Amino acid sequence: MNPPPNITDPLVLFMPSGKRGRFPVGTPVLDAARQLGVYVESVCGGRATCGRCQIEVQEGNFAKHKIISSNDHISPKGAKEERYERVRGLPERRRLSCSAQILGDLVIDVPQDTVINAQTIRKDADTRVIARDTAIRMCYVEIEEPDMHKPLGDLDRLKIALMKDWGLKNLEFDFYLLPQVQGILRKGNWTATAAIHKDADSDIARVIALWPGLKNEAYGLACDIGSTTIAMHLVSLLSGRVAASSGTSNPQIRFGEDLMSRVSYVMMNPDGREGMTVAVREAISSLVDKVCAEGNVQRNDILD
Repeated sequence: MNPPPNITDPLVLFMPSGKRGRFPVGTPVLDAARQLGVYVESVCGGRATCGRCQIEVQEGNFAKHKIISSNDHISPKGAKEERYERVRGLPERRRLSCSAQILGDLVIDVPQDTVINAQTIRKDADTRVIARDTAIRMCYVEIEEPDMHKPLGDLDRLKIALMKDWGLKNLEFDFYLLPQVQGILRKGNWTATAAIHKDADSDIARVIALWPGLKNEAYGLACDIGSTTIAMHLVSLLSGRVAASSGTSNPQIRFGEDLMSRVSYVMMNPDGREGMTVAVREAISSLVDKVCAEGNVQRNDILD
């Protein structure tokens, strides 16, 4: 986790996105863009060889943003940047954001020819006739009420009901459910629906969720994490119906456009792996929210 910004750190505004933030002196402009989620293309992993991370410093007094921006507020060209300019050339006023460092307040323009275009998601879910063999079953049971002449606890009587009605033996319960069993059975007036997970090659079944009364729907997520896009489908585990679909660009693209450049980024930055992991986890969490809203499904109804 990055430390909180210091109000004395330089203020950097990226245009045309309008995203802004404070960064310590010496922070590479490309790193600042990545932290703010500003997509600047970089294929070489910050080696100053691809030339795709070009930016321009806008000079002047930007009163609306309370920023006085100047080329003096960005580091002079270093050896790598000078070598690139000598070999391949740089347009006037352009800088390589992987080499240029922040020295003071800046307004930075990301030229449109270097902006990563938003990805079009083309990973629709087809409807096919298949033999479904889901590992999760929903099992409704009626449980005997407590009887002072039969010294069995709620959990034991629930296990007996599941074995009697569904033939489930060797049952295990997720630990988080154990303190909830008593309240759930009473809320359902001694009826409950258990979500049972059992792999085909295992003799052990596990109760992973429990609801009072009848619960006749549960969902799973199918997520395809590609190098450029992430696609997600929310699917009914009982009917196989696709309830909702969504997709987004893989945010790891801001660390490198291809897999090898991302590997290079991780090798060159000690916190690179954590940053890439956090980025993709946040994108997946956002997609879960989207498909749940589209399908009118609660997150706790997603079991697989």
